[in-house]
Amino acid sequence: MRSLEFEALLDVSARVGADPLLVQGAGGNTSIKEVGTLWIKASGLWLAHARQRDVMVPVALDLLLDALERDDPATEKTQDFVISEMNPSGLRPSIETTVHALMPQKVVIHVHCVETIATAVQTNGGAIAAERLAGIPHVFVPYARPGLPLARAIAERLQEKTSVLILGNHGLAVAAETVTDAAMLLTDVSRRLTGQRRSASSADLAALSRLAVDSGYCLPDDARLHAVATDLESCRIAAGGSLYPDHVIFLGKGSVIAAPGETAVSIETDRKERGETLPPLLLFPGKGVLVEKTISAGALAMARCLADVTARIPASARLRYLSDAENAELLGWDAEKYRQKLNRAGQALQ
Repeated sequence: MRSLEFEALLDVSARVGADPLLVQGAGGNTSIKEVGTLWIKASGLWLAHARQRDVMVPVALDLLLDALERDDPATEKTQDFVISEMNPSGLRPSIETTVHALMPQKVVIHVHCVETIATAVQTNGGAIAAERLAGIPHVFVPYARPGLPLARAIAERLQEKTSVLILGNHGLAVAAETVTDAAMLLTDVSRRLTGQRRSASSADLAALSRLAVDSGYCLPDDARLHAVATDLESCRIAAGGSLYPDHVIFLGKGSVIAAPGETAVSIETDRKERGETLPPLLLFPGKGVLVEKTISAGALAMARCLADVTARIPASARLRYLSDAENAELLGWDAEKYRQKLNRAGQALQ
């Protein structure tokens, strides 16, 4: 029988997961520690579905913490710490399980808040956070790949009263002893980190329709996706490369920006000749975007996230993009390959 706090966490998870400014697709996760068990959202599933299906996985907390203390490589595969008899669905725990385990509070909420990401990708993101979160015990953790590298980076900086983690090029984690307090803290931090959002021109739908002719691309149903291309500052920022892990996993490395005279067909032909995969998203500066006709819901969510994040980054900001090595590390990591597999198969939507 689930506790009242567990039920409250499911309610908050569904609400938070339904807000694209906090969580996109299968990103983000929540957890609660009860009687030595860390219950955490499963990898590849959507927080928004927390009330529609079983999304929580039981992990043996003490065993995982002991392994982290020993810097045991086994913590890279947190499924090895799942309590199998309590996990009849055979779900895998989130790739960020170690983040939740390290924070001592009972409840942890981790989100990819667009306001936080817009701050955390800036080279002075730590200073911005320190100014806006004055009075809240927090630490800024420079980018590290989710999993053991991020766990190590957090463990080095975590202090006794830390209740907020600003994760460089990644997102936000808040922790408290109750679900209500954690949810309130999330709202407060997100509000404090809220910055100005640039407005964008409307998309040139006629031009985009012509650019999509005879290709595997089409106009997106969500007009908000176009802002990353119609706002030239956002387009310039996107052209610089990948800014956060979920972009790499669901949209690929960086963004494909069409050159003058290029069409969706010419981009397809060029990529195929070079033996490269086709990008889910194409940006046509000043006009808008096209998406693959077979684009997954997860990739669509990340396309919306790209528009939301870039619009909130000041044009004068100095940014830290993920390096080629960091992009390759994410794409070659077994835990992320699992999420990619779920996304392609559509299992994350069920």
